[in-house]
Amino acid sequence: VQLQASGGGLVQAGGSLRLSCSDSRRPSSNNAVSWFRQAPGKEREFVATISWNGGSTAYLDSVKDRFTISRDRAKSTVNLQMNSLKPEDTAVYYCAVGRRSYGSRSLADYAYWGQGTLVTVSS
Repeated sequence: VQLQASGGGLVQAGGSLRLSCSDSRRPSSNNAVSWFRQAPGKEREFVATISWNGGSTAYLDSVKDRFTISRDRAKSTVNLQMNSLKPEDTAVYYCAVGRRSYGSRSLADYAYWGQGTLVTVSS
């Protein structure tokens, strides 16, 4: 699995960004894919997950109603649409492929990780 995360950047508070995670080898089509983030000096935390067929999603409470995760299995991509961004959303965002068809919030349940993309939200 070779995961490539992209779409990060600098945005003002209230703005939007769309992150994308592509899997060049496509073996993740039957696995859950999730986004995590890590802010400076903090532990990596779960943000959102989507099941193998896109039928089930879950979010960190603080991003619910602002972020939307989706996947295109044909293109082996998973996107994270982030709206109404806040300065506290500033972090490096990572996508990860789970070991099972449905995702979890535990880092230990993820076998493959992308390199991360930096999101900076200015106030």
